[in-house]
Amino acid sequence: MSVHHFQRLQDPRARVGHPQFEPEVKRAILASWASDAFAVRSKPALREPPELPGPVPVRDVPDALKSLDSTGGRTS
Repeated sequence: MSVHHFQRLQDPRARVGHPQFEPEVKRAILASWASDAFAVRSKPALREPPELPGPVPVRDVPDALKSLDSTGGRTS
C-alpha cells in the first residue's frame, strides 16, 4: 500500500473502517495521532501526524477509538 493511499485516510473514522489494517494497528495509529507530540502549535485542538497532508481534530480520535472498540475492528 502506498504512502499516497494512507494520506487519503486522513479522517480517523476512515482509518477505523479500513479493511487492510488489523485492529491493533488501527489502535496504535489512532493513539499516536492523539499524542501531544503531534499537537499543532497555537491550535491545541489539532494534531498533525507526519504521514498526513494536514491536521486532524483531536476530538475525532477518541471517537474513532471508541468505534474501533465497539466493533472489535470489524468493518461493515
